[in-house]
Amino acid sequence: MRHPLACFFHLFFRTSAILLYLFCEVFSRRFIVISMVAIVVILSCDFWTVKNVTGRLLVGLRWCNQIQANGLSHWIFESRPDTNRNVVSNSESQIFWFGLTVFPLFWVFFVFSCLFAFNIKWLVLVVLGAVLQLANLYAYVRCKMGGGSKLKKIATNYFGLKLLKKTEVNKPEEL
Repeated sequence: MRHPLACFFHLFFRTSAILLYLFCEVFSRRFIVISMVAIVVILSCDFWTVKNVTGRLLVGLRWCNQIQANGLSHWIFESRPDTNRNVVSNSESQIFWFGLTVFPLFWVFFVFSCLFAFNIKWLVLVVLGAVLQLANLYAYVRCKMGGGSKLKKIATNYFGLKLLKKTEVNKPEEL
């Protein structure tokens, strides 16, 4: 591993936010503003760390949002050039994508559990956790797929093949 500290913090903030939420939700059974603020701070640290540090170091991807002079938002999705791909360690890449994909599932589960349990006071927190985690996931998938151009091409090819197969199935047999 070339960046063990980045790998540690990539998983540390995500794990600690979930563990603190579970501890406050399950064991205290009270809504404590201090614990909510602590979880929001941890989630914010996680968002910043993944966006600005671990994505660049562990997988060579970066994204940002720039506001232009006319007030329009311009999203930029970047990936390391193919000539520099050997800089990325396979184990670090697996840790990055594992943390990026698994932990948002927990927050989405928490959103549904708060909705079904009518636990509205924690709902704001778990929605914030899901939004921050899913925003990073979406942005890094866009970076990995080439900022949308490859993603559109993949989707077009996929749906084109589905349509072609459907027309072949519905094609009347010739006598």
